[in-house]
Amino acid sequence: MNTDLASLSGRAVLLVEDDYFIARQMRRGLEGVGAQVLGPACTLEDGLDLARTSPRIDAALLDIDLQGEKAFPIADLLRERGVPFAFATGYDGISVPERYDAVMHCCKPVDVEAVIRILAPADPSTEPKQ
Repeated sequence: MNTDLASLSGRAVLLVEDDYFIARQMRRGLEGVGAQVLGPACTLEDGLDLARTSPRIDAALLDIDLQGEKAFPIADLLRERGVPFAFATGYDGISVPERYDAVMHCCKPVDVEAVIRILAPADPSTEPKQ
């Protein structure tokens, strides 16, 4: 197995995605490399609940537009917890607050391996976030 992909093995990954088919594809791909998937959450409320209550989140993938609501409150919470995350979007030119300029974006349709490489820690030996 590719080292980049294997580095998510055993890691808790929050998935926030409102499209059933994309969520299913992402979940299968992440679980296929050994990640423990939290979610998928398909609403802002569910995503916030998982981000608040999950004792361990090592990384997250957030769909920006969740049934008409933006996922930025989830991103803010993850940032407070020190959790690395990436955005996924199906829209060109979606307005992203300046504070997220450095956050990686994945355009839909999302390539599972590209997402895994983005979410994989630079140093797989790093301790998971608590």
